[in-house]
Amino acid sequence: MAGEKVHLTGAKETLLMTLYGKALESRMPDSLLEDHFADVAVRKIDYDFARLKVDENLGIGLAIRAKTLDVRVEDFLARNPEAIVLHLGCGLDTRIFRVDPPPGVDWFDVDYPEVIGLRRKLYPFRDHYHPIASSVTEPGWLADVPSNRPAIVVAEGLTPYLPADEGLRLLSRLVSHLAGGELMFDAYSRFGLMLLRLNPTIKATGAEVHWAIDDPHELERAIPKLRFVEDISAYKPEHAARMGWSAKLFVRLWKYIPALRKVGRLLRYRF
Repeated sequence: MAGEKVHLTGAKETLLMTLYGKALESRMPDSLLEDHFADVAVRKIDYDFARLKVDENLGIGLAIRAKTLDVRVEDFLARNPEAIVLHLGCGLDTRIFRVDPPPGVDWFDVDYPEVIGLRRKLYPFRDHYHPIASSVTEPGWLADVPSNRPAIVVAEGLTPYLPADEGLRLLSRLVSHLAGGELMFDAYSRFGLMLLRLNPTIKATGAEVHWAIDDPHELERAIPKLRFVEDISAYKPEHAARMGWSAKLFVRLWKYIPALRKVGRLLRYRF
């Protein structure tokens, strides 16, 4: 049977990189993510994943990042069982299945119409799940999101692809609309963006990266409702032990060299 054909370019095509990396990691016998739905989705898609040059090291790194975010979403929902989850630039990520939120939670996945259309073909329907087919930078879609409940906002692999001014306007709209909660996303320094531009996988898609965040407190100054909570390392030595020697060396250097720690990290805010 023919697979689902995918025609994505630029930043949109990078969602296939993250999907495939998580699927690769989930096929490993000691998988951290155990993302069965990602693995099944990859097998359903008619696409030459080899052109993305994704290896097991990248897959493990993507799985570590995803798991770190999953755990914090689970923690927030344990404290707020009637909350909403707002997943920005969701791509083909299967976080809703990995987290498996309680029935009091409403989950909103936001991405371009063609991406949401692909999700509908690949993944089963769930109660309290609300896909929103829109660019995250369009202001109108927020009207469909409740404004009277605690919210956790997650953006994984999104912010570097946004122009800085559009990113700040998006975050400002979010904290103005939502009643309160938490915001988590991965951010890259200027040096980090330079490394991303040299990444063979990013180069294969032709994606452009724009928004560098060197100081997490920049956002507090730009958006006064935000309060910086923590800077989370995207890589843990115990998880990186499964990587190849070059990746292990990078993770060790990451731990001890401040400039490297800012290359790519997870930022968490309250509002």
